[in-house]
Amino acid sequence: MKANLLKILKAALVAAFWVGIWFAVSLYVNREILVPSPVKTLETLAALAATEKFRTAIVRSLFRILAGFLLALVFGCLGAVLSYRFRFFEGLFAPLLGLVRAIPVASFIILALVWIKTDTLPIFISFFMVLPIIWDNMLHGMRGVDKAALEAAAVDGAGKWGQIFFIVLPNLAPAFLSSAVTGLGFAWKSGIAAEVICRPPESLGNMLASAKNYLESAEVFAITATIIVLSLIFETLLKALYRAWAKKHEIY
Repeated sequence: MKANLLKILKAALVAAFWVGIWFAVSLYVNREILVPSPVKTLETLAALAATEKFRTAIVRSLFRILAGFLLALVFGCLGAVLSYRFRFFEGLFAPLLGLVRAIPVASFIILALVWIKTDTLPIFISFFMVLPIIWDNMLHGMRGVDKAALEAAAVDGAGKWGQIFFIVLPNLAPAFLSSAVTGLGFAWKSGIAAEVICRPPESLGNMLASAKNYLESAEVFAITATIIVLSLIFETLLKALYRAWAKKHEIY
């Protein structure tokens, strides 16, 4: 309990330090159009939160980004399994994954915009930006599973499914969490970037682009803060789910 309180206090002090820096910079610049103060940003955020347009934009953006992220989790894990089982499958898709890693996000968005509708583009971009992360991490995790432990389990009479559930999955769990947390961050960044460029209606990216065009700096800061907070909330939930699963299966 004491450790948790200290952790919360430390986080609060770090946050207070950076908010103080932000406040000092806004005072020094003394131009709200360039650097709005934390108070002005908070007031703008409260005003936005009271509008149905902003709440709808949050829901729609959440759906698009999380849909792309979850699809990447599923297909990334599936691709890793197939690559582990069949070497030719890995070689077949290695150029595609390498291409996705190499292309800048903005270029990828513009290229994809030629063929994909604006409403579904953020899903597509989030999916493709996260896919290589999940695929690579899970494949490396599978190749790192102790084969001696699998052989010992087989000698003790454990079947394939028993080996998977009691040896393979616990060993893969840290790699899965690491790639999922990293991928979630990439999903948010790339998904919002796609929304800013293609500007689907009722989206945070569209509101962000409009605020920038009309020089509403406080609104830009407020929407950006919302995106950061949402990303942190889902990252925290993901880690909490992993900890609960690890505790249940006695993985430390």
